[in-house]
Amino acid sequence: MEEVVVEEIVKLLELQDDAQLKAYLDDLNISDVEHLIDELPQHAVKFIETLSVKRAVNVFRILDFPTQEKIIKKLPGNKLAELINLLPPDDRTSLFSELKGDAVKKLIILLPAKDRVEALSLLGYEEDSVGRLMTPDYVAVKKDWTVTRVLSHIRRYGKNSETIDVIYVIDKDGVLLDDIRIREILLADPEAKIGDLTDQRLIALKASDHQEEAINIFRMNNRVALPVVDENNVLLGIVTVDDILWIANEEYTEDIHKIGGTQALDEPYLDMPILGLFKRRIGWLVVLFLGEMLTATAMAHFEADIAKAVILAMFVPLIISSGGNSGSQASTLIIQAMALGEITIGDWWRVMRREIISGLMLGIVLGTIGFLRIFAWTFFTDMYGPHWMLIGLTVGVALVGVVLWGSLSGSMLPLLLKKLGADPATSSAPFVATLVDVTGLIIYFSVAVLFLTGVLL
Repeated sequence: MEEVVVEEIVKLLELQDDAQLKAYLDDLNISDVEHLIDELPQHAVKFIETLSVKRAVNVFRILDFPTQEKIIKKLPGNKLAELINLLPPDDRTSLFSELKGDAVKKLIILLPAKDRVEALSLLGYEEDSVGRLMTPDYVAVKKDWTVTRVLSHIRRYGKNSETIDVIYVIDKDGVLLDDIRIREILLADPEAKIGDLTDQRLIALKASDHQEEAINIFRMNNRVALPVVDENNVLLGIVTVDDILWIANEEYTEDIHKIGGTQALDEPYLDMPILGLFKRRIGWLVVLFLGEMLTATAMAHFEADIAKAVILAMFVPLIISSGGNSGSQASTLIIQAMALGEITIGDWWRVMRREIISGLMLGIVLGTIGFLRIFAWTFFTDMYGPHWMLIGLTVGVALVGVVLWGSLSGSMLPLLLKKLGADPATSSAPFVATLVDVTGLIIYFSVAVLFLTGVLL
């Protein structure tokens, strides 16, 4: 936001000129008011109070939850009641699901009886289900209605709908039959029956579906809204693309946090208390630390071999970092591909074949570089002794094995976790790297024993 706008707003706040402030705020874009609240969070309640109620609702619904919560706590009762009543049902449900129990009760009391029943119904669905996202504000028509009657129905009830881009066709029992784009209705013969305009290419979500599934369906079908049905195919509501984009952003952020080896943050980083950050990071760090302790155990197992050929210890960081890096790469690629719906659990064999080939190619390249490094050093030093060729082969072959194993581990672990019902993102890069560190040492020293027994060992 431009500094001049912020300065102008600050002047009006200092002058306590509410009329001029209201005129200025009402003239700004909704996104500009949101940025203004980010710049001047101490005046957030004042801005929401001053805005005309409909614009206040539109600003409030795009704010992040911590800001919404602060506003709710300080907003006067009459303004809060107006705000909650005018919030779209899906945004209201999203807000209620984030708030603590007592706060939800206080807000639900502010709703009219009909909206109260609706809110409680939406809150009855599981936290990450499509049912929590849907809104019951849509336009539905019967298949035997004429286009003229449908247009009349839209004029009468369309203003209360979340969107009228798509109209839903139901039977007498409320069972969803099809959906029709408003364009097709507008261009049709006024006396045509709606049933004759349907194409039977219906795409619908189940209320019990996970929200991630809805994200993938929206992505693949390029829709602005999709209907939500129950187990009997009865139309319950619709989910619009703005809600899906919001959830997709949250899911993406959560996955990024998990891939980085930490629990997901439910507040912006700078708003998160230090103790909260500590709690979300310490768990994974302890697990990873305990995992890395196994590296010391593996080293102790080969202590006698290391004592005989100390030169082997020089290459331990090189070996384990290469395996960890290849595993982290593979894990990140597979998690992203799963999130985008590009691969499923059923594709595990195709993934494995690709990773075997790519892992071998990557390992051969790194192994060759490792061997050439040892070979090049023989021109400047005799630190590797007369058996430099065997040491070079040990490092080169070990790198092929470790990188191949890292690629396989990193690619298969997310698929295995998905199969077990866990979040694939928990197979984070640090977790895979720790796993490959331990096994990489075993591979390295096993290859060393194979090549150097009777020579250095």
